[in-house]
Amino acid sequence: MSSRDAVHRAIETVWRSESAKVIASVARVVRDVGLAEELAQDALVTALEHWPRDGIPDKPGAWLMTTAKNRALDRLRQHALHERKHEQLGYEMDALQTHVEPDFVDALDQARQDEIGDDLLRLIFTACHPVLSAEARVAMTLRLLGGLRTDEIARAFLVSEATIAQRIVRAKRTLREAQVPFEVPRGQDLAARLVSVLEVIYLIFNEGYAATAGDDWTRPTLCEEALRLGRILSELAPQESEVHGLVALMELQASRLAARTDAQGHPILLMDQDRSRWDALQIRRGLAALDRAQSQPDTLGPYTLQAALAACHARAARAEDTDWPQIVALYDALVQSTPSPVVELNRAVAVGMAYGPQAGLALTDALLTESSLADYHLLPSVRADFLEKLGRRDEADAEFRRAAALTRNAREREFLLSRARALKS
Repeated sequence: MSSRDAVHRAIETVWRSESAKVIASVARVVRDVGLAEELAQDALVTALEHWPRDGIPDKPGAWLMTTAKNRALDRLRQHALHERKHEQLGYEMDALQTHVEPDFVDALDQARQDEIGDDLLRLIFTACHPVLSAEARVAMTLRLLGGLRTDEIARAFLVSEATIAQRIVRAKRTLREAQVPFEVPRGQDLAARLVSVLEVIYLIFNEGYAATAGDDWTRPTLCEEALRLGRILSELAPQESEVHGLVALMELQASRLAARTDAQGHPILLMDQDRSRWDALQIRRGLAALDRAQSQPDTLGPYTLQAALAACHARAARAEDTDWPQIVALYDALVQSTPSPVVELNRAVAVGMAYGPQAGLALTDALLTESSLADYHLLPSVRADFLEKLGRRDEADAEFRRAAALTRNAREREFLLSRARALKS
């Protein structure tokens, strides 16, 4: 690798870790997330021009911040000249004066830490605003907070780069036209918006944990991004139990990633996994986050309940040690908290493990008329598993093949077909 390539690699690493802070701080000034990203990108281009020649600065993140804020000052100055808003310009320049001094890079990390935290929280709530579609929220979050390039997001979700680019452009325009304030909501609005934020982070995680389409069963990079965002949010909103619940859930589920596939990338079911390959450090982190969630005075929410479910598996040294009656009880609480056909299907699996396949099949069959599950491949997959355990092999074969026809993930399709073939051997 040439020295220039090494510098470019370093710039990419710095950008991935620092871009969200830069965009958040500039957005607070210009009150426009799209413009803030543009100014931050300008700073990145400047780094690509100067660092290979001048060397990487001692504090590269602060260098990017200073450069981006200088761009923001220039933009405000131009705007003030056009609109004759001298009073506003003076206010903004006073507020930002410390940011344009040459020695700012030496004082930034210490002097601005709390404000940067506030800015990041504002950026999270803005990128995940409910005015945007779920797809747009995911794209914006990965772009602004994850620092991923458009092509990386497109590759992760198996859509074209043009599609992701359009989503991001439309999202910025929507935020601008809706005049979404760059702020952390308060009171009841906070709870409503927090639901959207957590949904986006968990959507990103789930796409990494069990890819909906493509040739790979898992995409660990997306899990890592979701976990990073969750950990940031847990430090910015330490009193929100569901934030800690989501972090706990993701940590505990991610602890199994290495055991979820074999050397060829083929799926391995939970009960068949080598638990010695589960990440003990992530399990400890997950259980600690679960303790934080459960220590809060409010009622346990859906993410905390799901984390408690994952903890039951994490605490079982062997598959046969799993406390299935406790898992059923937790699913009962989850059904009350967040009723949905998918939760009911998962509860049916737990009931089947705790009280036998016939009990599980009865609950699964009750969901066959649920329209929202008509194309959900896990319904026939779960049903096939129960039918196989009951010795109804021909019916199980048909259900495994139906599930295989519904999934868009190549690895999962092959796995389901292999189970169908095994019934004939």
